[in-house]
This record gives sequence, C-alpha cells and structure tokens, in this order.
Amino acid sequence: MSLESTLQQAAADGKLLETSLKNIQSLLAGSTNPVYLLSVQELVDAGAWTELNDRFFASLKFGTGGLRGRTIGKIVTKAEQGTAAPGERPSFACVGTNSMNEYNVSRATQGLANYCVKYRKNAGVSGRPRIVFAHDTRHFSTEFARKCAQIATDLGCDVSLFDGPRATPEMSFAVRELRADAGVMLTASHNPAHDNGYKVNFADGAGIIEPHATGIITEVNAIKSESYTPLPEAERGELALLGEEMDEIYLKRVETLMLQPQLLEKAKSLKIVYTALHGAGGVLVPRILRQLGFNLLTVPEQDIFDGRFPTVASPNPENAPALAMAVALADKENADIVIGTDPDCDRMGVGVRARNGKMQLLTGNQIGSLMGWYRIKTMFDLGILNDANKDHAVLIKTFVTTDLQAAVAKAYGINVVNTLTGFKYISAKLEKYEQALPAEVKKNYRDLSEAETRELRLKYSKFFVFGGEESYGYLGTDFTRDKDGNGAVVMFAEVAAYAASQGRQLVDLLDDIYAEFGYFLESNHSKTFEGAEGAAKIQKLADSYVNNPPTTFDGSPVTAVKDYSKGGHKDEEGDDIPKEKMLWVFLEDGRAFAVRPSGTEPKIKYYLYGKQQPKSGKFIAEELVAAKEKVSAGLKTLWTAIEEDVEKRLV
Repeated sequence: MSLESTLQQAAADGKLLETSLKNIQSLLAGSTNPVYLLSVQELVDAGAWTELNDRFFASLKFGTGGLRGRTIGKIVTKAEQGTAAPGERPSFACVGTNSMNEYNVSRATQGLANYCVKYRKNAGVSGRPRIVFAHDTRHFSTEFARKCAQIATDLGCDVSLFDGPRATPEMSFAVRELRADAGVMLTASHNPAHDNGYKVNFADGAGIIEPHATGIITEVNAIKSESYTPLPEAERGELALLGEEMDEIYLKRVETLMLQPQLLEKAKSLKIVYTALHGAGGVLVPRILRQLGFNLLTVPEQDIFDGRFPTVASPNPENAPALAMAVALADKENADIVIGTDPDCDRMGVGVRARNGKMQLLTGNQIGSLMGWYRIKTMFDLGILNDANKDHAVLIKTFVTTDLQAAVAKAYGINVVNTLTGFKYISAKLEKYEQALPAEVKKNYRDLSEAETRELRLKYSKFFVFGGEESYGYLGTDFTRDKDGNGAVVMFAEVAAYAASQGRQLVDLLDDIYAEFGYFLESNHSKTFEGAEGAAKIQKLADSYVNNPPTTFDGSPVTAVKDYSKGGHKDEEGDDIPKEKMLWVFLEDGRAFAVRPSGTEPKIKYYLYGKQQPKSGKFIAEELVAAKEKVSAGLKTLWTAIEEDVEKRLV
C-alpha cells in the first residue's frame, strides 16, 4: 500500500485526524526536502499515529507572541537524527506543520519581511527595512537565525545578526539603537529543551501589538511554503554582524540601573552565586556584575552553552531544581544570594539566605516587590522623585502580579497601571509615554542619557519607575522594551547590597514591607494538557468558565466575575484593554483567582490570591505570623477546590 493510501486509510479508521492528513499532504506537496518524506514514512510504518497527530494536527500559527513549539519530537526519526550520535542533538529539526523547524521559520521570516517592506512603502518611508536577528543557546537557534538572515536579505531587507548567543533584552535594545524596523529572537524562553520559538519585536523594541500584530500575522499565515524567490541581487539587502561594540553600548546603559553604587563599599562581604543555566545570560551578566564591583561566583558546569540543558530537568529559574547546583555552591562558599536566568536571559529567579541559614527561593511576586519598593523608596531618598513630580511617576504591573506592589506605590503617591499578561503591554505604555513628549525633544530621545530622558518624562509625560510580571520578568528602565534579565540581576544585587549595608537579610526587608503594607500571598498553578487532545481540553475548560461561571467557591460566595475575553474594559489611564482569554473570580472573603490559557505552552494557568492588611498602623511580629498562616491556609483549600472543579468541568 502506498504512503498516501495508508494515510487515507488511517484517517478513515480514526487513527489520523483529518486536519493531520491535510497538513501532511500539504507539506509533502510543497517541499522536496527528503527528510520530510522519510520521517513521515517512518512514523507511518511504526504506527505512531499519536506522534503524527501532534506534529500535524495544526499548522503552527504565528500569533502575537510569534511561534513556539517542539523542535525535537517526542519520537525522533532516523531521518531527523541523521549523523548525530545517540544523545546528541538530531541533525534536523522536528518535521511537522505544528513544529518549530525550517518550514515554519521560513514562513515567519517571509511574512515579516513582506510586512516591513509594505509598511515602509505605505508610510512613505524610503530605503530598505532593517531587521535585527538574535538567538539564544537552544537547539537549532543558531541555524534558524542564520536562515532568517538569509531569507530577509534575499527579500530586500538589511539585516543585523548577532554573532553569537545574546539575551532577548539586548535584541530589543539593538532594534532601538539601530532604528531597525523589527527584531527577532530565536528562543522558547524557559520552555523545556525540546522546544524553540520565534519572537518578534517591532520598531519600538517591544513585542508586537495592534495594528502591527494583525498585519504581520496576516502576512505570515498567508505563506504556505518554505520556498521563495529571492529578489534580483541588486535589490537584496545587506548583512551586518553585531558583537562587542553593541554589547558595550548596551552594558553602559545597564550600569545606570544601579542607583547607589556607593553601597558596595558598605557591603563588600556580600557574595553572589550566579548561574546562566547554559543560556545566553552567561555572555554579559558575570561581566556587568564584576564591572560594578560585586563579589561574584558562577556555576562552571552551567556556564557552558548547551541546548540540552544537561544539568537541569528544566531551564526555568523559578523552579527550585534548576537552581540546585547554584544553591550547593552558595552553601559551600557561604554566599548570601543565588541568582539564575533562563536561556534567553529575560527572566530571573533568586534564592536568599534565610534566618535559619538555609537558602530560600523567592517567588516572582516577592522579587518584584523587593525591587519595586527599593527603587521607589530610593528615588525619593535621592530626590529624584518628590511631592512636586510624583504625579508623573508610574509603576506598571500585569493584572496577575501581586497587588503588594500597587499598595507600595500608592503609599508613596505614585501612579499604578495594570496591563494584560505579556510584557508587550507594559512596553506599549512606555512607547505611549515617549510619544507624549514634545516633538522637539522626542526626535533624539534614544540618544539621550538615562538622566536626561528621566528629566523629560517627569516634566512632560510619565516616568516609568519599575515594572514587572509575576512570571519572573522585570524592567527598571525604558531603554530596552522587553523584560531584562541582565538589568534585573543588577537591580536585585543592589537590593541585596542595601540589606547587607544595613546589617540585615533580604527576608527581613520583605517582612518589613509586609508589616507596613499588608501580607499578600499568591499561589500559581497550572494544568498541562499536551497534543491535539490536550488543546481541546484547554479550550473546553476556558469556555466553561465563561459560559458557566461559579456562584460560590470553597465555601465563599462569588461577589464578581470579570471576563476579559469579551472586551469593553479600560485601564487606570482610560486606555482600552484588548480582549484576552482571562477570567477573574472574586470571593466575598477577600480571596480571588484568575484563569488563563497559556499562549506559549500547553497549559491552562491558575493564579490564586489572598491578603490581610493591618487595620491601622503596622503589623507587629505576632500579627504578621498569624496573617501568614491564615492567608496560606486559605489558598491551599482554594486550590483543592479548583482542582475538584476542573474534574467536573472536563466531564
């Protein structure tokens, strides 16, 4: 029986989804790559229908976050393995329309290049577009980046390509510095080693939002083949490599995040252990910390670039196992804090020495609250912020980020703005504030120093003090328009130096914040449903909350349900909040939870919230202990109730 007949029969028997059949046919018809045919044939011969459905049940859609998917299949075919030895990265990326491979990378780059060319033409801007391409240390990231550069230049775009792994925020910075039209980062952030992705930022350096999101998505999804016809040689773009020179420009900006460098004189005993987790953070983080004068150790085994991330189960610094080697080194060397960044160095996780001498990992909410509190407090202490200009200062956070940060900001009299999940929405606010500046000062804004831009924003617009999201992403400036692991390391190290200069531990500072502003606790959970069947379950769950919202939960009446998928919501500045698949449930007893399907992973996420604030003044020590116990217990029972409810909704 021929391959086509076997596929048709499998679809008729219900083993192969109809969409999988159509996508296999489309891929094989539109390509002459022998690896594609050999891989499909091998999986068919093995009867690996689940694997084929996972690879082909859909075409990997280019969304507002770009692309993200498996670049190594659950089953690796012999054709994909090629000449690679067992245990090594396969020679070829995972074959499939729903996978991260050259087929989808080519489609994405063709569409992006087409959009940039058309956008400039429609805007009446002469010259070729410029696109910045960067990559982390993941499997195939280097090859994908080079492939992208080739396609973009062939289609009439000038390209700036980093000469090795770099952090996502440096890509964003380079877009702004070079006045490029767009930037692309080949990364899957903190996803497992088998994934990769394609993340697009626009000319402001931020992740794409409307109208560019729809424009780019339309162009990309219109491309059905990886093949394309290069322009005549005279019309093609030029390629330039980015390296040390761009690093230096970026690092000088990152250094300005240190508000009180003199603290290091009082905190010379502070010792930091840093791990890059085999990722791009190893390029610049150790360098910048040592230049600033911090006492730094790194984890040698995890300094090595390796897309297998062989020393960790997952390269996610918010998970304790990922930081285990750094903690072990910190214990051996009696270090005070542990810091880790994810593969593309846009997220940062930390551990701090607790009162019992053991290393305690902080949540993303706690990390952000410490940095936000310190930066607000210090800017007032230094006179950067004062009663006359504080109305022009703003802290920005996502809805699902702790309200402790909002409580701190409001107590100091500065503005708070909540955005949807995704750093692009925080960055969109930064662009709004830049565009609000008078034309005569705005034209050379990107060339000004941090102090100069701050003065302009405080006078004419809004000065961004700090921003972040609970998922370990932070930003303390607007010279890059993406969450910045490099900058976050500097900001957190300064908070640690401040604590050391006061003869105190970071956990003491955190309790001081709780005592003054209230005890806020968050608990994040998720349910994972992989493959085609999993996607259907996630959709069913998300729909059930919208169509059948709860009226009581864990013994407490529901006082409000906010469904952001229907639109019609505005933020604190009166701006429209885009539609988002996110639903909030508020309980009468003060607890709340939010439900949101992940845009990058096969998960549906749950965010749980509890709080207790002092009735007057501050919590005394005993009151804070009691508040912690009560709030923690409430979130535990809330999650149990959610899990039971999930099972009922999936029946």
